[in-house]
This record gives sequence, structure tokens and C-alpha cells, in this order.
Amino acid sequence: MDNCIFCKIVNKEIPSKIRYEDENFLAIDDIYPKAKVHILLITKKHFLSLDEIDDNTLLEEILPVAKKIAHKNGLVTGYRIVINTKEDGGQEVEHFHLHILGGSKLSSKM
Repeated sequence: MDNCIFCKIVNKEIPSKIRYEDENFLAIDDIYPKAKVHILLITKKHFLSLDEIDDNTLLEEILPVAKKIAHKNGLVTGYRIVINTKEDGGQEVEHFHLHILGGSKLSSKM
């Protein structure tokens, strides 16, 4: 996607602090953190949202990768994983990603 900010980050056109990278995913710090630790795990392949993903292998891989990133970043006493899907679900960037949040006790209220 030409104007997708996450595609530009994946392609290294926009600099970001990379927390993790493999052949399918890239993890960066969220620029508007909602927790002490707030990391975005982005698919390298562009999908608009979770609803667009037709690759079950990718979906099977993402949660173990998120867990590895959480533990690598010290979130051993707990963390939250959030996937916002489409506008009404709170998705702000039209590129599938998930949020890894933690670093302090998180509220149980949504």
C-alpha cells in the first residue's frame, strides 16, 4: 500500500525502534503508548484488518511471537494483547497489527 504508515515502517522508509523482526512480523514501540510498555506487532504483508487475513499459518504464528516479545521486554507478571478490527473496533491504522501492553497493573475495565 502506497500511503500505509506501517508498510513504510516495514520497508524501512520511516525509522522506528525495532523490538523484534522476522520474515513475517515487525514489532515497534507505539508512538502514543497506553501503558508503560506498549509494543505494536505488525504483519509484514499488508492486510487491512483481522477480517482480511486468509493465512491461518500467520494467525497461528502471531500469538507465540507476541508472547516471546512480551517476555523479552520484561512483561513476566502479566500483559494484555489487543486486536482492534476496523473503525468501529477502534482500529486507527488500516494494516493488521496487535498491541502488547504491560509494565504495570492494567485496569480490568474496558
